[in-house]
Amino acid sequence: MTNEINYQNNPLHGVSLKKMLGEIVDHYGFDILYAYLNINSFKNNPSIDSSVKFLKKTDWAREKVEGFYLYEYKNLPRASSAQFLLSPRDRVIPDDQSPGEPAELSLEDAERLREQRVSKSDAYGKGSKNHSKSGEKYRDQLKQHPVSRDNTGSAKNEPERPESSGSSSERPVDPWAKSRKKPANQD
Repeated sequence: MTNEINYQNNPLHGVSLKKMLGEIVDHYGFDILYAYLNINSFKNNPSIDSSVKFLKKTDWAREKVEGFYLYEYKNLPRASSAQFLLSPRDRVIPDDQSPGEPAELSLEDAERLREQRVSKSDAYGKGSKNHSKSGEKYRDQLKQHPVSRDNTGSAKNEPERPESSGSSSERPVDPWAKSRKKPANQD
């Protein structure tokens, strides 16, 4: 019994990034790609060559485009949770699944999807106690504790520290003092 994995069933097998992007752009265009994937190279400099150059440098964007190719353009069923953890090129497509016709996408659908993502993100941030830096909670914290800076970059309105029992000319406590190494000539 062999443990060989059949990657040849994956529609990305043997397809270059340029060819894949060309197929998607020919069918959908850069406007739809930007609306669904929110990758600026599809809006700011919409050309195949510049987009391929960007995608080769950034893994997260390339994986986003490859996932779009598999699940929107090739219309495959969504990956299982175990396969979802892998990059799209490494996913194994079951033998009983084959690519279908490209999904019908529109800018209106993309806008609805974006709004759903924003509302879901807002609901996630408001409902969780552990997300103190999300949304309104973070803005409220900033309003309660404003810190203005002078020309040197040091804080003017620092919170007051409790008085120590020593003299006022005592040097401030350095919290990193123990982690710093003493120079070799001092003993």
